[in-house]
Amino acid sequence: MKKFPEDFLWGAALSGPQTEGYALKEGKSASTWDYWFKENPEKFNEGQGPEVTSNLYERYSEDCKLMKAIGLNSIRTSIQWTRLLPDGKIVNADAVAFYRDYFEKMKENGVKPIINLFHFDMPMWLMEKGGWETRESVDAFSFYARTAFECFGDLVEDWTTFNEPMVHIECGYLQGFHYPAIVDLKKAVQVGYHTLMAHVKAVQEFRKILPKGSIGIILNVSPSYSRSESVADLKAKAAADLLNIKSFLDPVALGKMNQELIALLKEHDLLPDALPEDQKAIAENTVDFIGLNYYQPSRVQAPEMAAYPAKALEDFYQPYDWAEKKINPYRGWEIYPEAIYDVAMMMKNDYNNLPWYVSENGMGIADEERFIDDSGMIQDDYRIDFMKDHLSYLHQGIEEGSNCFGYHAWTFIDCWSWLNGYRNRYGFYRVDLENDYKRSVKKSGLWYKKLSEQNGYEA
Repeated sequence: MKKFPEDFLWGAALSGPQTEGYALKEGKSASTWDYWFKENPEKFNEGQGPEVTSNLYERYSEDCKLMKAIGLNSIRTSIQWTRLLPDGKIVNADAVAFYRDYFEKMKENGVKPIINLFHFDMPMWLMEKGGWETRESVDAFSFYARTAFECFGDLVEDWTTFNEPMVHIECGYLQGFHYPAIVDLKKAVQVGYHTLMAHVKAVQEFRKILPKGSIGIILNVSPSYSRSESVADLKAKAAADLLNIKSFLDPVALGKMNQELIALLKEHDLLPDALPEDQKAIAENTVDFIGLNYYQPSRVQAPEMAAYPAKALEDFYQPYDWAEKKINPYRGWEIYPEAIYDVAMMMKNDYNNLPWYVSENGMGIADEERFIDDSGMIQDDYRIDFMKDHLSYLHQGIEEGSNCFGYHAWTFIDCWSWLNGYRNRYGFYRVDLENDYKRSVKKSGLWYKKLSEQNGYEA
């Protein structure tokens, strides 16, 4: 039996925009996703937009009971900025009532809420002013954060500011997968910096309002592995880690920007605009814990034809195809559980063994109905095996002293995944879109309940 530390968090992660539905109802204003779906619905899988999610807005009371039914002792989800502050200024009373009852129902069912403030859902009213490209976004987010702490701080002790900030930077400003879908490395760096400062200012507000609580941030980590030990490939690996991991992890955990990253950005004329007082604010507002989402590693090699100065990430490093990889063909992601041990050691050795947890880890599969048995249950042994493999390496890291306090799977119920809609399913519960969003537990949900009850599993 592989046992985990006492009071270990066994939970799941989800988000407001991917589960709630009611996209433009009950006072909620438009996010960039609502706007983009209205303007370009053809970009979205099977026409599934932000209104076609999991209808949690109506079903949350039942869902909180379903959390308990599979042994979840914690949930990380998000508040939607556009629901709480539709115009950025005036609090929406319907939103306060909904979220308060939602969080209370969690706690009644023995589920600890960890509440996140931003999960890729930029308000359209702010995007029209430039979104994260503008310094105004820092103050707007700070006000939103303070409002959330004041409205729900009596119910929620543990908070995070952003989920995977690198995603809205890369997908929105380098890859075209999120609105505004532009490609501009200089803008991407500025967006990243303003996101960092929005986080810092939110932590600053938190310390004033909820001094006894804890606050962190959720970062996606894809440890880089170089093609070879050549100087060029190792340089590419170093750049990948600086840009994708240390860019946020160093300032939020250590209170300072990474000097090698600053030098790299300066060399390529990519330094963002900043204010003189920013460095002091970063130093004084570090986090209490870190959430790390891990799905896949990053395999990198030296670029073959790099522009100078750099115009894209590919001018710093390029991906390479590792011949020995195991892959999830539905998502196109490599399955490499060994990396979660490397993440654990990174936190121990490079970040003062700051408390951290696995805030997302999971496996998306298309057409899961193929695996429904005669009883009507999806037999997702592949998901169980995926979690077991990752938990084995996480357990090893904890045994070697890494300060990990929990594991959250993505996700609790099948949810809407941005442009991909419901193409791939990740949940412990199936959501039947054709039958009033009915929930039905998968085999993995029953396995997870046993895992939680035993605080471990048989290897």
